[in-house]
Amino acid sequence: MSPLSSPAPAASLAPDFTLADFDFELPEALIAQHPAAERSASRLLDGRALPPTDRTFRELPDLLQTGDLLVFNNTRVIKARLYGAKATGGAVEALIERVLPGTNEVWAHMRASKSPKPGAKVRFADAFDAEVLGRCGPDDGLFHLRFDGKPFELLEQHGHVPLPPYITHADGEDDVRRYQTVFAKEPGAVAAPTAALHFDEGVLAALTARGIATAEVTLHVGAGTFQPVRTDNLAEHKMHSEWFEVSQATADAIRATRAAGGRIVSVGTTTLRALESAALHASREDIVQVGSRDTDIFITPGFDFKVVDVLVTNFHLPKSTLMMLVSALAGYEHIRALYAHAIEHRYRFFSYGDAMLIQRPDPTDTPARA
Repeated sequence: MSPLSSPAPAASLAPDFTLADFDFELPEALIAQHPAAERSASRLLDGRALPPTDRTFRELPDLLQTGDLLVFNNTRVIKARLYGAKATGGAVEALIERVLPGTNEVWAHMRASKSPKPGAKVRFADAFDAEVLGRCGPDDGLFHLRFDGKPFELLEQHGHVPLPPYITHADGEDDVRRYQTVFAKEPGAVAAPTAALHFDEGVLAALTARGIATAEVTLHVGAGTFQPVRTDNLAEHKMHSEWFEVSQATADAIRATRAAGGRIVSVGTTTLRALESAALHASREDIVQVGSRDTDIFITPGFDFKVVDVLVTNFHLPKSTLMMLVSALAGYEHIRALYAHAIEHRYRFFSYGDAMLIQRPDPTDTPARA
């Protein structure tokens, strides 16, 4: 792995990005295992310019402008992890990826010594049964299950908070509260939109007082958000699919903000993916297309952003699609410099970690790599 403290000079890099370009060395001690004592007490790296400035998250409203529009992901994390057993007694662990609307059926990742066959029954939490209907999803990598009750109710009663794989402790009551945003509304995510975890009522009130409007989208974050990229050729990577929705009210707010000369500030990469997905087939006048659908958008350097100007985001995994996304927005060398600073100054990384504020470069500037 290449240390971020000494990024390779642009001249020595191949014309196209490969997976290795997004690798870096991260001390294990910097992987946050628990959230900060207070949401807005997390650190915030103001990375809009170099050198960056070290701040705390509650300063965010002072770094934005009157007339900006802050867009949140209002998804709600469900207790998606289940433990159970097959009729033969073999242990099963399931992570619910998606609840199918209007049914008792779900798509799930399942781990077992031997995969259950269609028609098999699994007993979860010694409380309810699920029938295996078959395989589904990309490359048949998921299991289609039918619960014997309403999925959201059963998960709330018997499920566990689906903490990311790099958090080593079992979920507890503090995780139930803190691995959830204060404005979570629409149930369906199996991972939190983590940049939004830093917002509390005080920060929201300060944004309002400064004349910064807010809007919402919904994107149900899937377990694929932690899926590693396994191919050096980025064009060969297949993104996981996630369901999202953009309302008419949000589309109107974006259009009004742009007309008034304001900026669109995305809270997190999930919000950004929803907004840029909604812009793919929208007219120039509409900016974003209203409605709901799935997206597997893959944002890498060279992406033509249509909506988002500024991004609030946490620090991401090496070699991840999210490292590619933030590099696409702020510039490859710029992001490497920010991560080198964050590591040197002991910022906390990943879901329970600290945040940074970045923006698209001035179009008159020439990025280091494009």
